[in-house]
Amino acid sequence: MLLDFFACLRRHRLPVSLRELLDLHGALAARLVSVDMEAFYQLARCVLVKDEGHYDRFDRAFGEYYDGLQSAPLLPESLPDDWLRQEFERLLSPEEKALLASLGGLDKLLERLNERLAEQQERHAGGNKWVGTGGSSPFGHGGYHPEGVRMGGQSRHGRAAKVWEARVYRNLTDEEPLGQRAMQLALRRLRRWVRRGSPSELDLDETIRRTARQGWLDVQLRPERHNGVKLLVFFDVGGSMDAHVAQVQRLFSALRHEFKHLEYFYFHNCLYESVWKDNARRHEERLETWRLLHTYGSDYRVILVGDATMGPYEITWPGGSVEQWNEEPGQVWMERLQAHFPKLVWLNPTPRREWLWHPSIKLMGSLIGERMYPLTLAGLAEAVEQL
Repeated sequence: MLLDFFACLRRHRLPVSLRELLDLHGALAARLVSVDMEAFYQLARCVLVKDEGHYDRFDRAFGEYYDGLQSAPLLPESLPDDWLRQEFERLLSPEEKALLASLGGLDKLLERLNERLAEQQERHAGGNKWVGTGGSSPFGHGGYHPEGVRMGGQSRHGRAAKVWEARVYRNLTDEEPLGQRAMQLALRRLRRWVRRGSPSELDLDETIRRTARQGWLDVQLRPERHNGVKLLVFFDVGGSMDAHVAQVQRLFSALRHEFKHLEYFYFHNCLYESVWKDNARRHEERLETWRLLHTYGSDYRVILVGDATMGPYEITWPGGSVEQWNEEPGQVWMERLQAHFPKLVWLNPTPRREWLWHPSIKLMGSLIGERMYPLTLAGLAEAVEQL
């Protein structure tokens, strides 16, 4: 039972196990849901999905597998109406039963609504009879009635016996832009703790061992622990990157907070023969890229941050730069950078769905071995794993 549904979930790369499938079987055997597709959807998602970031994948898999199922009759037409009504009423709480009884039952409430809709010819506001807004009619929204049918609008008192409206919900996803705190947490996976330098921290375990062995207090010190990862970051500035300044600023702050050995430089669109540290003096104070490659060792991890949105000739042609004459194409310098720093990734603040609109993004992605990732939670996690 449900094996095809289970296989569909796995095809959509949802990390579901047989244990979770058996849990779903147990929940169905305990009759936690009845003949209600929406209730089954909620139960299946609760049991099978353990990460909110996978809700979107689950929705796609559920929709693919059960497409058209809701239009098929779940029960044979020969079942008596009385049996169905008893099953429906069994699921109502005593308060819900009393609520419906106050207007003569659910059938009576819906019957009165149909009568109002047939009689009413225009919009109505206020009053206590017609479908409209405000007032005390049991039909409409924005007013007050102890029980009734809310039709659209916002819930105000939570007293409606039924709600008729087209509700649209947004799926949860891990492809949204990150805040600084989320960036810091993602970047912490890149840390590598080492102890170097002069001993300045008490080594309690070694002190106890030496003292017990020698019979007198023998205090032992050790170097402090710190993050040994060395990071070199290149930020694309100006032009189309102006739209991403706030997001890149959060990334910069997160990097400064998490990494002691951090070096950073600026470039525009593509890396050429020089970079700079100060945007205000970028024409006067530049660092040659050759000198940079001889200054920083290959043990540095490298992150390039930019939208890679430019004319393709800025990557492939000499003189293609929009603000300087470059003797060699940008792709030559990118190849040199990769050859010296094998641990290299590119973070792109442009949403992944827009990458196909820009040939330069595809070109740059292939140039760096498809190690370009979106600046999102999932993308940053992938980039950190690559580094």
